[in-house]
Amino acid sequence: MFVYIRSFEDAGEKVFVIRNFIEVRIPLKHFKKLERKYSLEYIISMGEPRKVISHVTKRNLEVITKESGIPLLGNPYFGVIDRGTNLLQVRGVTGCNFCCAFCSVDEGKCSKTRMTDYIVEPNYLAECVKEIAKFKGKGVEVHIDGQGEPLLYPYMEELLKEIRKIDEVEVVSIQTNGSLLNEEKIDALEKYVDRINMSVSAMDKKIASFLAGVKYPLEKILKNARMVADSKMDLLIAPVWVPGYNDREIEKIIEFALEIGAGKKWPPLGIQKYIPYKHGRKVKTKPMSFPEFYSKLRELEKKYSVKLVLSPEDFGIEKRERYPSPISRGEKLRGRIVLPGRLRNEKIVVAKNRTVTVRTNKKLGDYVNFEVVRTHDGIYLGEEV
Repeated sequence: MFVYIRSFEDAGEKVFVIRNFIEVRIPLKHFKKLERKYSLEYIISMGEPRKVISHVTKRNLEVITKESGIPLLGNPYFGVIDRGTNLLQVRGVTGCNFCCAFCSVDEGKCSKTRMTDYIVEPNYLAECVKEIAKFKGKGVEVHIDGQGEPLLYPYMEELLKEIRKIDEVEVVSIQTNGSLLNEEKIDALEKYVDRINMSVSAMDKKIASFLAGVKYPLEKILKNARMVADSKMDLLIAPVWVPGYNDREIEKIIEFALEIGAGKKWPPLGIQKYIPYKHGRKVKTKPMSFPEFYSKLRELEKKYSVKLVLSPEDFGIEKRERYPSPISRGEKLRGRIVLPGRLRNEKIVVAKNRTVTVRTNKKLGDYVNFEVVRTHDGIYLGEEV
């Protein structure tokens, strides 16, 4: 059941905000009829007609619970991703408070392609993590990331508490842009989290604002980085190197990371190469080739005596047997559409206890016949047949 923290009226609708992330909107005329018969909690959680949207992106928000029967394996948007190692990517929410110029999935309010957001009930997500972690065995790292800003997830502490009860989980890490952190949140996170990977791509506010696509709170983020470095958690600073834009900033970021004591146990920096993706936003620049990128990193390694060319071994990541997949590439299946997709003409279909992203114009609740055209890393893509 949703429990709201504040409410207001807007454009003829009664709006309830839950944990500063979920917005439930009910037409006023319907709300007035419902409130005569039902409790507020019932109206917000069950009352119809209503719209549930992301308070951050203002997109339709699909709430995925255990009762929904929607599996948490099979798609890149929510749930758990197993790429055949001892690291599990765990995704509880989509959406972002930034609009990064280089975003690989075109996230944020400025997105022109993302149509839907998702949020997963924390206990349901933790159950899925537990099942796969037990299959993997001891020494699992749970990395909380996502298509957007993971710390927008309003149930983070509940999720982390359950994940830390899993015997096989040895390391918990979180990816974040750092803007939503504060002293209170850092104190809460350090009870459960071993490492925070923080994206900082410039030390100059103007450049950082361009790259983030918003007015970048540089001072706040740098302060948060210092607090994380001073906490029980480790800090890894992860800039995206965009040629022609933040070339001179990379050395400043390295100096900052070393100055504040990032990398107590793991490497202090994880510099990423800008790569333009098909469904992502593009920066007007010529991307570096991988040989050029690694050559530049090795030069900086020598200058600063710090490891910058990283490998999975630097994080204790090793190959492990993949969780069994019931779906094969080329297989023809039939499944029911249970959710709208993130992109236009895309739906989430359930088949063989997995979610499959299928390109189709059919409606929610319909059944669709499709051929599986992608199964890589247990992420399934289908084409309607």
